Amino acid sequence: MQSRNIFIAGGTGYIGSRLIPLLVQRGHTVRALVRAGSESKLPKGCTAVTGDALDASTFAGHVSPADTFVQLVGVAHPGPAKKEQFKKIDLVSVRESVPAAKQAGVRHFVYLSIAQPSSMMVEYQAVRAEGERLIRESGMNATFLRPWYVLGPGHWWPYFFVPVYWLLERIPSTSDQAKRLGLVTIDQMVKTMVNAIEQADYTVMSQFESVIPNRSCSESIMRNLKIDAEQKHLSMTTKFQCETPPDYTDDLIPSLFGTNLYTTIL
Repeated sequence: MQSRNIFIAGGTGYIGSRLIPLLVQRGHTVRALVRAGSESKLPKGCTAVTGDALDASTFAGHVSPADTFVQLVGVAHPGPAKKEQFKKIDLVSVRESVPAAKQAGVRHFVYLSIAQPSSMMVEYQAVRAEGERLIRESGMNATFLRPWYVLGPGHWWPYFFVPVYWLLERIPSTSDQAKRLGLVTIDQMVKTMVNAIEQADYTVMSQFESVIPNRSCSESIMRNLKIDAEQKHLSMTTKFQCETPPDYTDDLIPSLFGTNLYTTIL
C-alpha cells in the first residue's frame, strides 16, 4: 500500500473526526484545516493547518505537498430549512477548495456529495451537484461519495425506516431508488473513504472519476476490506470494475443487492 499525503477540509466534523484516526493508524500523513481556537478538537496524529474553509487565501499555501484532498466541509445535520446555509457554507467552501487543490498539484480530490436525484432536499442536492461540476471542470482526478444518510452517534432516527427500505428494495418498481437512497453507517462511510483514497490509481489516465453511489457499494467494500491495525494495510479480496481502458482491473465487487462499484474513466 502506498502511503498518501492527505489534506482534509472538515477534519473536526462527524466524518472527519473518525476518518483521520484511521488514516493515521494506517501510516498516511494527514494535515487538517481547522479554525483558529479549534486545533484541540482535531484527532491526535494529524497536523493542524489554521485557516478558514470559506477563504482559500488562508490555507491555499499549506495544501502542498498533499497528493490527496478530502473535502468534508458542510452544514451539520442538513435539512430543508438550512438551504441558505448550504449556499453560504457548503458551496462556498468547495469553490475555495478546488482551485487551492488544483494550484497545489493535488492528484486526487475526494468529495462527500449526496445521493441524487430525489424529490427531497433539492437545494442540498443542487449545491453538491455544483460542487461535483466544479471538481470535474478542474481536471483533477476525483472520487464522489454519494450517501443519502450516514447513521451513527446523534444520527440514529432513520433506523426506524430500515424495515421500509427492506420492503422497497424488493419491489421492482421501487428497488433502484431505495438502494440509491439507502442508509449507510458511519463505519461503512469511513472505510469506504479510506478505500477510495488508498486504491486511487493516478497512472491509469490523466483524469478519472470514481463514483460510489449507494449503500450496496459501501456494504460491498465493508465485506471485502479486512483492516489489520498492526500491519496497517487493506487486504482486498476484489478490486474495482472499470469501463476503460481494457487493461485496467476488471474484477467485480459483489453486493448484497446485486449491484457493483464502478470506476468511470473520463
